[in-house]
Amino acid sequence: MNQDLDDFRDLARTFCEKEIKPNVERFIENRQVDRDLWNKAGEVGLLCLSIPEEYGGGGGTFAHEAILIEEQARAGDSSWGVSLHNGIVAHYLLNYGTEEQKRAWLPKLASGEAVGAIAMTEPGTGSDLQNVKTKAIREGDEYVVNGAKTFITNGAQADVVITVVKTNPEEAAAGISLVIVPTDAPGFSRGRVLDKIGMKGQDTSELNFSDVRIPVANLLGSEEGQGFVQLMEQLPQERLIVAVSNVAAMELCFEETLRYVHDRHAFNRPIWGFQNTKFKMAEIATEARVARSFVDECIELHLDKALDIPTVAMAKLWCSERAQKVADMCLQLHGGYGYMNEYPIARAWADLRVSQIYAGTSEIMKEIISRSLPAPV
Repeated sequence: MNQDLDDFRDLARTFCEKEIKPNVERFIENRQVDRDLWNKAGEVGLLCLSIPEEYGGGGGTFAHEAILIEEQARAGDSSWGVSLHNGIVAHYLLNYGTEEQKRAWLPKLASGEAVGAIAMTEPGTGSDLQNVKTKAIREGDEYVVNGAKTFITNGAQADVVITVVKTNPEEAAAGISLVIVPTDAPGFSRGRVLDKIGMKGQDTSELNFSDVRIPVANLLGSEEGQGFVQLMEQLPQERLIVAVSNVAAMELCFEETLRYVHDRHAFNRPIWGFQNTKFKMAEIATEARVARSFVDECIELHLDKALDIPTVAMAKLWCSERAQKVADMCLQLHGGYGYMNEYPIARAWADLRVSQIYAGTSEIMKEIISRSLPAPV
């Protein structure tokens, strides 16, 4: 941390306390955040934090992204898909877009004029991205896109979707490309906002592409077939984002539960007065502290461009699994009230479950880690 990051935390906390925390219930009821939340965030400089200023961004680093993730979690919100907009969609454009593409979209993403999404998962394809069925077949100077995507964060509000397609359906990884699809393109349509166990205020949606014509210039990268490599290069940051959000959620669960066990009485004394409560809280504090130390190390490595794929897989695996464990222990300490949605711990418990699934399941993380382990000598 430094003074710049401290000042930024004050800005992020103030925004989340004012614009998000009072509206969490409404976001959940509407199954999406207010559209003007994006514009307000753009006005105060909370969008595209780690995108260069020349493209309208904040000119910061991933450390700024991590702080916003933490402050959003502190406000008890899981609805606003800003970490995907900032840390994933914008970075695909920054790293692989042409100068024309960057100048067309990044300033709009930074101001809130446009909301970004990335469409990977399909109804029949989850982690196995090599076998996506959505196609973008070239016809002259256009691609014709056909297919369907599901579980798309920001899907209901997105103005631009980075879409994983097969430009060569005969190939596996070598046939994958990424294309930019504006959502006002004829043939693009949105399906349901999906009814999930948790993260109920996030507009996770189905997307459909029916003969959507986009210019060949909307390809990300210098040539077709680079999409799989691009995905593999960007997935580590996505997984680190998940780990950061998990640690922030663990810390929130601890704070909420520590307050509850001191305030709530049973058998004529605070719940804190029971040895089991103290032991459980000690265990929760330790879990959160260990996870925080590991994630902070990963952030430092990432800022130095030294975070490797197996290490971030460890962080994503560990933090997502431990966060669910912590939320479960905290819910138990709340007793019956922990099962009530009006209590933050209930929402956190439900929201965290998906962390072991998206951005690569825990099983995929274990596979990645195991491949990096040395053979015995």
